[in-house]
Amino acid sequence: MTGNNAIYGTIVIHPHLLQFVIDELPLIAMTFAGFFCAGLEETSCTSLLLSICCVCTVILIYRFIYLRRMEYRVSNEQLIFEHGVFCRSSDYIELYRVVDFREHRSFFQQLSGLKTVSIYSGDRTTPRLDIKGVKDDINLVAHIRERVEYNKRRKGIYEISNR
Repeated sequence: MTGNNAIYGTIVIHPHLLQFVIDELPLIAMTFAGFFCAGLEETSCTSLLLSICCVCTVILIYRFIYLRRMEYRVSNEQLIFEHGVFCRSSDYIELYRVVDFREHRSFFQQLSGLKTVSIYSGDRTTPRLDIKGVKDDINLVAHIRERVEYNKRRKGIYEISNR
């Protein structure tokens, strides 16, 4: 957008469901293997194995709910990260404080068409914010960068570099 009065709509991002599978793949595999082994034959360790698998299932359910409740919002002036299940927290980064960006794709993210966008800022409480599970075809960095530049111009903030 051009001009000093440019107003941007709020962008809301939730991690993709496949990000849960990518993050929790070892625990998911161990839990399924434990249930499978416990179902094969009855031994003295079967009840212990089932108990461990049930605890792992509860952990997986909690982590799934946590991921589904994560929300990243990019407004005109701030990047807001809300997270938590029983206790919700919000982290705020003023867009004029953002100094750098990074996109990363792990092997499994590449296979599933996802990426992690890291935002680096001069904010004391949140110097780095990782936005996980972003679809690969969304150019999130360009959207945020445009808003960062707009806010820096609006506030009269200029970067000085000694190159």
